[in-house]
Amino acid sequence: MTSKNKFGFGPLDTSGPVSRRSRSVGPMGAAVREAADSLQETTEAKVEQRRLNARDAKEFREASQQGRVLQAISLSEISTDELPRDRLELDAVAVSAEMDELKASIRERGQKEPIEVFPGKDGRYQLKKGWRRFTALSQLLEETGDAQFSTILARVDRAEDDRITRYIDMVEENVVREDLTFAEMAQVVIAAAQDDQVEGSDPDALVGRLYASLHKMKRSYIRSFVYLLTTLGDALQWPKDVSRNLGAEVARALKSGQGDVSDLRASLANCASRDAQAVVLAGFVSGAKSGSGTKTIKTEPKEKFEFHVGDLKVTARNGECRIVGRVDFAGVPKDQLERAIRAFNAALDD
Repeated sequence: MTSKNKFGFGPLDTSGPVSRRSRSVGPMGAAVREAADSLQETTEAKVEQRRLNARDAKEFREASQQGRVLQAISLSEISTDELPRDRLELDAVAVSAEMDELKASIRERGQKEPIEVFPGKDGRYQLKKGWRRFTALSQLLEETGDAQFSTILARVDRAEDDRITRYIDMVEENVVREDLTFAEMAQVVIAAAQDDQVEGSDPDALVGRLYASLHKMKRSYIRSFVYLLTTLGDALQWPKDVSRNLGAEVARALKSGQGDVSDLRASLANCASRDAQAVVLAGFVSGAKSGSGTKTIKTEPKEKFEFHVGDLKVTARNGECRIVGRVDFAGVPKDQLERAIRAFNAALDD
């Protein structure tokens, strides 16, 4: 009987070594495997990139919400009427030598410090901090027409702060960065007390809230100037020039009922200069201390004095009155300028 089966195959010989088939990857398999590995790496990289993008977007939103992101905003999109400024005589500041220096610096080196704004109720941005920088760029744009001055670098505070918090933010920056007078700090308190959106209208309490970071002695001086400005009103023509001690002494005398307030207001209203105002206030304090009422002190007329009317700077001296401003006086029609001078002369005669 044959050893082959019906299919014609003999039995397998398993006594010898078994040879294994080569499993090496061919060219096509290698290409497929490489493509698969590359696709996996690319997919993992994209997943990681999406994760990083999501994290960055979240951090950006948080930073933007907290006002830590700087934006270039058109000057035309910013208003300055929401918060009262903590500087008196803003018109004078706008044409001062310090403003010219700031404009020269921005023209030469650009804006280095950002301003701070917040979204107003009408959708426009409202200025919180940086009035001088905003004014300097506005003047440069008006003077040159250069588009580089049409935008301003700003932080946008989108926090839903209450009114008093925005007052505090404004004054704290300027108290640290600027040499504010006590009269200017008092003016903010008065404005806040008159603001319908601020809860509580007691000026003394508002001093404590607005200037909580200041020493209690400074807060005491601010309260004195609040009383001084409130009592004397517009009769005090140059409140910024009232020294700390003199202002406190005048306020103390007014509170104690010493001296005639009406006479003091009338004397202050007739002052032609800052020096004359200081003399009147010192005379009031001297009269209050002696118990003789308001004391009038006569002084020799000063050689010259200066003041501002709007954008115009006026220098007065014996035989001369000089008016300096951004107006092109040579471009004013002669008859119009003559009428203005005649009205000026008539006012002096009166």
